[in-house]
Order: sequence, then C-alpha cells, then structure tokens
Amino acid sequence: MAAMILDGKVVAAAVKAEVAAEVARLDQAPGLATVLVGDDPASHAYVRGKRRDAAEVGIRSIHHEVAADATEAELFDLIAELNADDSVDGILVQLPLPSHLDGEATVERIDPAKDVDGLHPFNLGQLVLDRPGLRPCTPSGVIRILDHYGIPTAGKSALVIGRSFLVGRPLALMLSAKGADATVSVAHSRTSDLASVSAEVDIVVAAVGVPRLVTKDFVKPGATVIDVGINRVGERLVGDVAFEEVLEVAGAVTPVPGGVGPMTRAMLLVNTVTAAKARSVLYSQLE
Repeated sequence: MAAMILDGKVVAAAVKAEVAAEVARLDQAPGLATVLVGDDPASHAYVRGKRRDAAEVGIRSIHHEVAADATEAELFDLIAELNADDSVDGILVQLPLPSHLDGEATVERIDPAKDVDGLHPFNLGQLVLDRPGLRPCTPSGVIRILDHYGIPTAGKSALVIGRSFLVGRPLALMLSAKGADATVSVAHSRTSDLASVSAEVDIVVAAVGVPRLVTKDFVKPGATVIDVGINRVGERLVGDVAFEEVLEVAGAVTPVPGGVGPMTRAMLLVNTVTAAKARSVLYSQLE
C-alpha cells in the first residue's frame, strides 16, 4: 500500500489560520521587517512569498531592499535601525547574501528578541539548553507536520541526514527534547553505509541538498520520511528523496514541492507573533 502523503500546504494553512486568530487578539498588529540584499531572482521570489503570507494573517510588512554592492557597515547600520525601531517585532535578512557579505556575522547583529529566523547564536543556545526561545523555522515546520498528522515520536528512532545549523542540528535537538522524546542519530557525508543505518529507523529526515539521495533501500517498511531538500534538476524541483520509489515502502512521506517548504514560511509567522507577544510582556513589565 502506498504511503500517506504529508501535505505541507494543508498544515501551513492550518498554522496560518491560527496565527491570524492570534494577531486579531493583539492590541497592535506585529511588524515583520524583511531585508533583501541584491538582485537574486530566487531570493526576491522567497521574500515576496513571505510578505504575502504576512499580509494574509494581518502582520505588517516592513520591507527594505539593499543594493548588491552595499558594504557590511551599511547593512549593519540598517539592522541597528530595525533593532531600535519599536514598530518592528521581527527581522528577517534573506540568505544567502552576496559573497562579499558574511551571513553569520549579519545574523549575529540582529536583536535575538527579533530574530524570527531563530538562527542567532543566543536562540540556538536556548534550544540547546531546552529553554523557551525563537526556534529555527524549518525544523519547527517538520515538528509541526509530524504533530498535525499524529505521527508519534516518543520512543521512536530517528535519523537526521545532514548536520547544518540551519536544519540538521537544530532538528536533532528538537526531536530528542522532552515532549518529542525520540532517540536521534545524525548522519553526514562521512557516515559509513548510510543506507543500512537509515533503514533501521522509524523516522528519516533528509536535509543534505543531494537530489534523490534517499532511495527505497534507505527506508524501513512503514517508516516516516521527511524531505527537507529542494534541488533543481533540469526544469524540475526535486527533493533529497526519490519520492516515487520511497512512496512504495514508507508509511508516510513529504513531497517536494509542497511538503516542508510551505511550513518554513508558516513558522516564520508563528515566530513573528511569538516575538511580538514577548516584547509586549516586556514593555508592560517596564511600565
């Protein structure tokens, strides 16, 4: 029997409805500042989508476009202005940046309380310590998909293929945290006999950026397979999972496109509202 398809668009719609209801209860609509550096068409498309999502749920969009040849000092000055702007609750600098700019150093300039990508070292540290904070959007989206479809993680074995700070490492921490309670392994390019390792676990997450790396040989019958990869092969977008053949073996699998991608954007909205509410509480305590 073919696997259940975990439709990220359906889950994202549910998340956006929740966010819209939450925004409606706030005294003031949250403000999301997006910073787009350069002329990369893909980055422009991503930011348009994020701004459109924000508008749909009632979040104010504050957009800044920066020239591709802008200096690091100019970019840092803009971030400092947004950090100090009380009308801004969340700041998102679209990555990757032009090659002469340091993406990690740029993220570190964002006020952690406004870091709605959840990538500032402070917020990643809060995740390591299992303390409340803004979580990276893509890993949060993966967790929400599993929750939405009632896929249990407690006591289950999980393998995260990929160890980036954007997805792999944060997701491994989130899956193993109290409440999720999975037993998690992390694989990477130096993992020996990756297919055999993967075929032993209940949940496989592919997040390495290698087209169709995960074939049916990587999947235990009935396992859940989450595909985080987005790769362009010719005119097609494909994931890190060989979708059609894995569909015959897995119990559940996310498609590409339409799986984890919509959830990344949806969780950005969640983080924006979370940041706005936290700042509102802080201001009320200072009054």
